Amino acid sequence: MSFKSSSTGAPAPAAGPVLQPITQDYMLGVDIGTTSTKAVLFTLAGKVVSQFAVEYPLLSTVADMAEQDPEQIYAAVLTTIAKAISSAKVHPAQVALVSFSAAMHSVIAMDKDNQPLTNSITWADNRAGEWANKIRDEMNGHAIYLRTGTPIHPMSPLCKLMWLRHDQPAIFAASARFVGIKEYVFHRMFGVWLVDHSIASATGLFNLLEMDWDQEALELLGIVPAQLSQLVPTTYQIDGLSPALAQQLGLLLSTPFILGANDGVLSNLGVNAIAAGQVAVTIGTSGAMRTVVNRPLTDPAGRTFCYALTAHHWVVGGPINNGGSVLRWLRDELATKEAADAVQADRDPYDALMDIAAQVGAGADGLLFHPYLAGERAPLWNADARGSFFGLAMHHGKPQMIRAALEGVIFSLYSILPAVEELIGPTQRIMATGGFARSALWRQMMADIFDREVVVPESVESSCLGAAVLGLLALGRISSLEAIADMVGSTHHHQPNPVNVAIYKKLWPIYAAIPVQLAQQYRALAAFQRQ
Repeated sequence: MSFKSSSTGAPAPAAGPVLQPITQDYMLGVDIGTTSTKAVLFTLAGKVVSQFAVEYPLLSTVADMAEQDPEQIYAAVLTTIAKAISSAKVHPAQVALVSFSAAMHSVIAMDKDNQPLTNSITWADNRAGEWANKIRDEMNGHAIYLRTGTPIHPMSPLCKLMWLRHDQPAIFAASARFVGIKEYVFHRMFGVWLVDHSIASATGLFNLLEMDWDQEALELLGIVPAQLSQLVPTTYQIDGLSPALAQQLGLLLSTPFILGANDGVLSNLGVNAIAAGQVAVTIGTSGAMRTVVNRPLTDPAGRTFCYALTAHHWVVGGPINNGGSVLRWLRDELATKEAADAVQADRDPYDALMDIAAQVGAGADGLLFHPYLAGERAPLWNADARGSFFGLAMHHGKPQMIRAALEGVIFSLYSILPAVEELIGPTQRIMATGGFARSALWRQMMADIFDREVVVPESVESSCLGAAVLGLLALGRISSLEAIADMVGSTHHHQPNPVNVAIYKKLWPIYAAIPVQLAQQYRALAAFQRQ
């Protein structure tokens, strides 16, 4: 049941000298991401009208640290909303809703005066690594995972809070509550502490069957429910902006804000991968593979996550730590000259990498690359995993190394598929999104390694579109999420190449066996590197 506050007010003026006549409504999707916040204004038919993004830095002054300034992110949210609306020159009354997507797993410790005691500790922060191992090995961690759907890993707020309690005891003792970045933004806007079921389901603290905070997890941390935000559905709506904030954003005081969900589940919705057997695969800086089921499902082996979208839509799958970041590493370490030459020729430097990789065929002449440059999440859930070339020989050069690295990212995503199919059965078509989708070569690698059709949706801002459509459901403007099928076009289709499929099927067992056999060596080498 959603709530709508009764606060209303007169229209606040939007920025910009010219306003369009009030002829149709628009919906605004806002995605609070790890590297930037984006706001995209859509028509109710899902067409992009305007968009704006603001980037912000990741703070890392000590090993394994990955934090962000929550006030910087709040400012980015305000700026992106205001710019997306003003650049479209729409009237405040035309904005039917503002709905949110956000990155998962962030933690901010707040004092009794609602002031932050820490930065936003992001999913990429690995300082809770030792506590993740202890929870998994000594504290009944697997049982907690089976109830909460969040694998035991340093990304998880469960592990971050255990680290804060024991390694930062003064901060932990002074903390009145612990929140995520979207909760912080909504509190700054509306003065309430709310967390949607989707973000909560990615904390390791939320019982999926009881739809409430998990008592055993909270007891393990020594916290109580009052130190966490109020749990609400993803369709929860609130209004009542202050007059000053409404004017700054170009919205009415009464514009409904929808709390929304996490970016992963909304990306599935935004590419229309919500039917049985359809898979969404995303490669941005990191990557993920996800599919939708109608009830909570966790993996007896602990390999996959399970996060909420709505009461009848749950997303299972797994994330990888290393996606586009591997491409950036290749550019900076293996192809600096080629990248510089491309820039000089007014070409994308990443196109030069693809040209090099295209010089060799599928399988990179027998060279494999495990892309664990930043540890790995699914299905290993091993922050100590390290990257490696395997099979390097005298006949291998730069083309083979670059192609092997690109294939390694896809192999890493493919390694999640067996766990998912054990839970839900066979999968079919892949909806592929993210920066990698600009490369025809990389898209074809995905079709060949997965041995499935790959379709690239027309809209690249899938989380923003997913948030906006969830907002339409919250307001009763659509009767089901299936309405998104009419909004999502496609730009590319790739069918598997049988010759390449046969090559990858031979290499896959070798690729999959290596990280399992190297688990102890990963841990020993990671400990050496941290010295």
